[in-house]
Amino acid sequence: MVRYFLPGFLFLLFVISACQYSQDENAATGIQSDTVVQEPQWAYGIVVDSLDLKEGVVKKNEFLSDILLRHGVSYSIIDYLARHTRDTFDVRRIKSGNRYAVICKRDSLATPVYFAYEISPITYVLYALNDTISASIGRKSIDVVNDTLEGVIESSLWNSLVSKGADPNLANELSEIYAWTIDFFGLQKGDVYKAVYTKQYVDGQYIGLGRVEATLMLHGGDSLYAFYFIQNEKGDYFDEKGASLQRAFLKAPLRFTRISSHFSNSRLHPVLKIRRPHHGVDYAAAEGTPVYSVGDGTIVKRAYQKLGGGNYLTIRHNGTYSTTYMHLKGYAKGMAVGKHVRQGELIGYVGKTGLATGPHLDFRFYRNGKAVDPLKVESPPSLPIEADYRAAFDSVVGVYKVKLAF
Repeated sequence: MVRYFLPGFLFLLFVISACQYSQDENAATGIQSDTVVQEPQWAYGIVVDSLDLKEGVVKKNEFLSDILLRHGVSYSIIDYLARHTRDTFDVRRIKSGNRYAVICKRDSLATPVYFAYEISPITYVLYALNDTISASIGRKSIDVVNDTLEGVIESSLWNSLVSKGADPNLANELSEIYAWTIDFFGLQKGDVYKAVYTKQYVDGQYIGLGRVEATLMLHGGDSLYAFYFIQNEKGDYFDEKGASLQRAFLKAPLRFTRISSHFSNSRLHPVLKIRRPHHGVDYAAAEGTPVYSVGDGTIVKRAYQKLGGGNYLTIRHNGTYSTTYMHLKGYAKGMAVGKHVRQGELIGYVGKTGLATGPHLDFRFYRNGKAVDPLKVESPPSLPIEADYRAAFDSVVGVYKVKLAF
């Protein structure tokens, strides 16, 4: 019995020793013997490891049927998809220039099983083309990158940003933040700015600005800070003392133009060639430039003056203040007497109707029915930081003041 058992035992001992030697050798050389598990590949919310993506861009005058028929999807499926998924996305809204992907099996026919259309760089609609035809809306993940930018004004904020290769839309963001405290038509050469903000990326491609977290403008000898902070579930911008930068009225009813005529009690009229009062501010701008309400209020007058202001609107903001917008090319949709408008809402477009030598907006401001210079109106601030949020706000200010230091 021992004679048969001993050879088997010796063989088993040899196998165990060999395995132990192999493990020791792997450990010494850094080789991992464990099986490497690969991460699944995802696209449009589905695993595509065993599928092929045929990506493309919608061409001019190309419809969904053109794309899918080209990839072998039957017309009956396309018709069903178009008719029964409108509540999710209407295929008639597919636009040229937007990206798409036909997702196919790896078989001899490259059978399409999904179709993804990118409504925007972030949002897409995914159609299932198998037995159960369906549509669902999805969102791509956004990567947020922090950035800081500073510069000196030479001619305009816009030009300064462009010269640095930055997104010029940052100029719009800053003008919105400081709309109640800085007249951007009055920026001077040598004014300095610095902003801490975020940029958004999808699939490694830049898609736009995120949020300006904090900014500093050195303008007219003043250091004007703005810090984004959320209190009572509402975000707003505040100065370093906790006062809201938002005011009852915007500084100007349109963006990035120039003042061509100031408030005056005796101005030479450019058409009539006589001197008479001009109780407003003229903003020279390209015809069609959007015009916005400087504050919340109700439209009380919409009319036309052939020998005066042309197309114009008057908005009553409260029992004290009202504003008038003249020489409009036209009105925004829905602008009628009695309509309530919000601060910053589009109300019309710059034109040259009435007595005007060229396109401009004649903007007028009234206090208790008396015309006042719009550039000299001081409006009260909105609510400041509340006591319960003070410590948290001061902490935010401390962090960003360091980042905004020059």
